[in-house]
Amino acid sequence: MFGIQTRDVADDFNPRRRRTLWNTLNASMPTTTHTIRYNTPKKGLFNAHLMVKFEDLYGFMVEGNVDDVNVLNEVRERIREQGRVWWALEASKGANWYLQPKISSNGGDSVISVTSLKLSVLTNTITLRRLIRKGVPPVLRPKVWLSVSGAAKKRSTVPETYYDELIRATEGKTTPATRQIDHDLPRTFPCHPWLNSEEGQASLRRVLVGYSFRDSEVGYCQGLNYVAAFLLLVMKTEEDAFWMLAVLLENVLVSDCYTDNLSGCHVEQRVFKDLLAKKCPRIAAHLEAMGFDVSLVATEWFLCLFSKSLPSETTLRVWDVLFNEGAKVLFHVALAIIKMREDDLLRIQHIGDVIDILQTTTHHLYDPDELLTFAFDKVGSMTSNTITKERKRQETVVMAELDQRIRRLSSLKMDG
Repeated sequence: MFGIQTRDVADDFNPRRRRTLWNTLNASMPTTTHTIRYNTPKKGLFNAHLMVKFEDLYGFMVEGNVDDVNVLNEVRERIREQGRVWWALEASKGANWYLQPKISSNGGDSVISVTSLKLSVLTNTITLRRLIRKGVPPVLRPKVWLSVSGAAKKRSTVPETYYDELIRATEGKTTPATRQIDHDLPRTFPCHPWLNSEEGQASLRRVLVGYSFRDSEVGYCQGLNYVAAFLLLVMKTEEDAFWMLAVLLENVLVSDCYTDNLSGCHVEQRVFKDLLAKKCPRIAAHLEAMGFDVSLVATEWFLCLFSKSLPSETTLRVWDVLFNEGAKVLFHVALAIIKMREDDLLRIQHIGDVIDILQTTTHHLYDPDELLTFAFDKVGSMTSNTITKERKRQETVVMAELDQRIRRLSSLKMDG
């Protein structure tokens, strides 16, 4: 179980790890009336090009224009409306109506066969899928994510003291992974008040170091710091964040995404390029003619799960679907971001302009519904089976390339 490895891409035991670490705004509660405040002269309120700074739902300071502020206020109102829908369902169906097995046509330990479904279970499953695509209220995210992702079940298979004992076992130990984690902590969302605090960084360190000892094949990979940071903000406790990270890496995402050679990440990038050619052939052909490799932007999207690219609530709306429906949502969203700017991308001729357009687009996608509607309605359907088959095909190519690269490096060392 214990062992470390890292790559280039101490806090005493404290029972507070089980208590709330960071308080987000309960914008999903019907009584909430928060609106975004921004510091700009009053005379500039109607200038859509005037840049203003404001705090988003999860405590990040964001710079945008007045239109962005208006969009975020509309999003918060929709969050409150969606919260009322969830509260009404909890009142009619019970507080834990969505705590049920997942549907599968194949069956399995954590799923139930479609043929054996009761009508009520099927109805709840369809209702839950629809609700989650419209967004989980922030105050319910911890409970919903733990349930639909399988994290709660994973945690139930080990003693209740597992996390605390793991943290105590790692205290004072220095490894290549812990050194890289310590290097990355100050660079992980440094503008966030809690994540940049001593308490926040200590909490993030424990989660990352703990997982690096749990899974020696993964150890620590840059990108996981941003993912774990967001999990802490949402889940509120270290232990819940730890188990969400565990289920994400061990069950939700494709295997080997964060291992030493990042082979899983290379596979996902190849699958994405293939899907881009099929779903957006004109853009794919244009980018290829320019010599632009889409992995220049998409690698960070997939490794950080959009947490460094999209605004916080938009990122978490993507994660809502990710934990319920699986990694295929990452392809839907990545394709949507590119397809949304199809006309602009087809007009440009320089690689730098492609990067500028995509970065500007992602940074200002404050409306999650706009992105997810495009991702599921305009991109078209993609079944998990189709993606799995493509992964298997690409995995053979990637492993052959990695093997060739290793042999080439070994030959160079021998020659040297």
